[in-house]
Amino acid sequence: MNLYDSLPDAAPAVFGAEAVASFAYEVLTVDVPVGSWIPSLEIARDKLGCTYFDWLSAVDEPGTGFRICAHLVSLENHRVRRLLLRTTVPHGAPSLPSAVAVYAGAEWHERETFEMFGVTFTDHPHLVPLLLPENFEGHPLRKDFVLAARVAKAWPGAKEPGEGHDPDAPKRRQMLPPGVPDPNDWGPLKGQLPPAPTRPARTPRAGAPARTPRERSEERRVRQHCSSKCINRWSPFH
Repeated sequence: MNLYDSLPDAAPAVFGAEAVASFAYEVLTVDVPVGSWIPSLEIARDKLGCTYFDWLSAVDEPGTGFRICAHLVSLENHRVRRLLLRTTVPHGAPSLPSAVAVYAGAEWHERETFEMFGVTFTDHPHLVPLLLPENFEGHPLRKDFVLAARVAKAWPGAKEPGEGHDPDAPKRRQMLPPGVPDPNDWGPLKGQLPPAPTRPARTPRAGAPARTPRERSEERRVRQHCSSKCINRWSPFH
């Protein structure tokens, strides 16, 4: 029996006392501390038979750090066994030993992770940018990376459907997608824009009597009933 089949229950015995493992969707996931990263990769290769290196990347977890993930596969006896080995490095010091000495195929993956997330892999033989143009600033897969193009050109959903073109008209607070900063905080117009207009508070109609919660509930029920009757009336199945 392959040692892989004793996991996840035997994870502390195989990878160390601090290892945490789970199995879902036919993938064994094992989390190890940074100090056990290279020994865990060696265990995966030598003891679990995970000789096939698939990929390595990272996930930016706000408030936690960068979660480095390596997907490894064992093909012993014509059976596919998948292992996702993970560790987490802090945002303030994103550094991890290189896995190239264990899996040579990790070289390009670590270069991409270094470029996209800013994680440094010590002892890497050639840790230089892989995909982005020369002199590119920042790491575009970090959650705090500013999408500069959305500062120069408004987000397509910045205007509500049917909203007028009067810039002085009150409107609801715009929702900015992740990575899009407030133009008054970042970009060429920083500090030059007036405060966003506020939507005036709604006031009851003059002379309209105040309704009780029970009356409002009854009104909603009647509206829902009338709406369903109208739909049934015009349905092609009636």
